Amino acid sequence: MRIYTRTGDKGDTALFGGGRVGKDDARVDAYGDVDELNAVLGMARSIELMPRIDEVLLPVQRDLFAIGALLATPDHEKMHEQLDKARIDAGRITQLERAIDEGEAELEPLKAFILPGGTPKSAALHVARTVCRRAERRVVHVARTVEIPPLVVVYLNRLSDLLFVLARVANRRAGAGEVTW
Repeated sequence: MRIYTRTGDKGDTALFGGGRVGKDDARVDAYGDVDELNAVLGMARSIELMPRIDEVLLPVQRDLFAIGALLATPDHEKMHEQLDKARIDAGRITQLERAIDEGEAELEPLKAFILPGGTPKSAALHVARTVCRRAERRVVHVARTVEIPPLVVVYLNRLSDLLFVLARVANRRAGAGEVTW
């Protein structure tokens, strides 16, 4: 199988499970942002290996792959299959919250806004956080017209919080300070 198919040369793309839409369709924007987030997380994982942070991020990448497939699927039954496949449920949200709590336990409480940056790993996690927020906004937009399981928005919302905490943890573990605003 070749990587190029030429089927999208006129500006449309196939959805998972059937149908074609324009490449500027809101659904395509949403799963494109989730894909971008996954790529940024892959980059963050490759920078300054930090075992516990990277252990948290790897299953998140798998979750995001399933969320992207779900968003690319117009068939509701197949959507739920993708959620089940990724095991994205209330328990998974609880795992993200536990990881946030573990990270916050290492940190000084916030007393001011902090500027994104510090180490390359922290900076990459801050970029991932902003991409995650954009993906969340796009999914919310799509969910106004297409039935999307509400858990997807909850997951992305919690994930952006986790990425913020992990960015701070990465700086702390590397001995880099935070610059406040």
